[in-house]
Order: sequence, then C-alpha cells, then structure tokens
Amino acid sequence: MKEILFAGFGGQGVLTAGLVISQIAVHKGLKATWIPSYGSAMRGGTANCTVKYGNDTIYNPSQEEPDILLAMNNPSLHKFIHIVAPGGTVIINSDMVTYDNTIRDDIKIIEVPCSNLAKEINHPKGANIIMAGVILKITNDFTEDEGIKGMNDMFRKKGKEKFEEINTKALKLGYDFFYKHN
Repeated sequence: MKEILFAGFGGQGVLTAGLVISQIAVHKGLKATWIPSYGSAMRGGTANCTVKYGNDTIYNPSQEEPDILLAMNNPSLHKFIHIVAPGGTVIINSDMVTYDNTIRDDIKIIEVPCSNLAKEINHPKGANIIMAGVILKITNDFTEDEGIKGMNDMFRKKGKEKFEEINTKALKLGYDFFYKHN
C-alpha cells in the first residue's frame, strides 16, 4: 500500500491533486481512499489530504507515515516532513518552498518549479496537476496513459471535460519533468 500526503494553502489545488491520484488508482482497479482536511478559510487557509491505495483492503484511511509528501508551501513542509517514512520522498514546489537539506538525511527531496511550469503552458491553476504527474512517475505504479485516462474520467464525471486538453498537457509535463530531471 502507498500513502501520499498532499499539503499546501487552500486554492493551490492540493485536495484536487489528491483526488486525481485516488481516482487514477480506482480507475486502474485498485482500492483507494482520500481523506481531506482543511482550515476554516478555504482559499489561503491550510489544506491537506491523505491518499492511500493498493491491492489490499485499506483498514485505516487516516494519515500515518506517508511514503510521499507533496509540499506546496513552507508551512506544509515544516509541519509534515517529520512524519514521512524513512526512505520516503518529499516533492516540493520549488517556486515557493525553501528547505534545509540537513533536516533529514533519510528521505529524497525532489524540487519541481510547478508554478512556473504551469505559467509556461498557459495553465496558471495547473501546478497541482503537474505535481500529480510527478507523483505518478515516481510511484511507478501507473503509466502515463493510465494517469491521463483516470484523471480525465474523473473530470468528465464532474462536468469539467472542457479542461481535458490543458489538464492532459499539465499531467504529461509533470510526468516528463521527473523523467528528464532524474
């Protein structure tokens, strides 16, 4: 089973990124959970969610010891870096997050300038989808095609198919970013 923690400010799309990954897992036939948590003010307040997926029954959907942490801002990194499993991975939005690499030497840090990458493809709200693409690649549990199909199926069910082309571009950018930089 994989556990992924998505964290950032409200409005950065961390809840949506988590939902995308959980729905991709379900679309592939895996069992998955998505547990959101957010402060009283949605935009600008804190937001995080925990996604777990795998072949077996998930007995505890709550946050435990994530294999992967997505930190879209500094407060999220500092709040959650200590609960990442040894040998885990922390993906940071390097456009907004700074870190001291001496905090932990038993995890891998991946820096992704997702805000700038989203602007480059004219999708300023697509940083979260770019990060979902990075997560897909580093988990090695999903192909790019499985990710695209699962994500687009989720957005179609929500009546947001008009964003399919730009979201597909963003997901591919994240998937390819990891491949090109690691």
